[in-house]
Amino acid sequence: MSNPLKKTMVFLGLAEEGLEEEPTAQSTSDRAPASAPAAPASKPAPAQRAAVTPLRRVTPVRAQTPQTMNEILTVHPTAYRDAQVIAESFREGVPVIMNLSRMSEDEAKRLIDFSSGLTLGLNGRIERVTSKVFLLSPEHIEIGSDEPEASAEGSFFVAPSA
Repeated sequence: MSNPLKKTMVFLGLAEEGLEEEPTAQSTSDRAPASAPAAPASKPAPAQRAAVTPLRRVTPVRAQTPQTMNEILTVHPTAYRDAQVIAESFREGVPVIMNLSRMSEDEAKRLIDFSSGLTLGLNGRIERVTSKVFLLSPEHIEIGSDEPEASAEGSFFVAPSA
């Protein structure tokens, strides 16, 4: 087994050691007669295959949406960590009113960004009620407005024009 290629194949498990021996210089008297049956070659063991678990297709299951609205959650967050309460309630289909008047501007912007992603991810809507109050409404809730154009109030981050 002085051949480096064979050594590498044995190391990688592509060949078994000792199956193919190199012929050596032997006298013809040491060899078995040609008419004698050769020893049966050992069959290589069949390769074991690992059990494969097929991937299942995951289909999202929509939560049953309530036909009537029983509650609205009003939250007065003081820090960004209060976003968890907002997300859990919104995920359950409960509309959330956020009053950001107790938060700093930077924290309020972070919470609005989070809420925007939350409503987008769950097919809901976010609407500005006043400059620091926002309504997060789930997909199954219809919100009526008596104002003709909500965009005249400005964006989330810009104060409404006076």
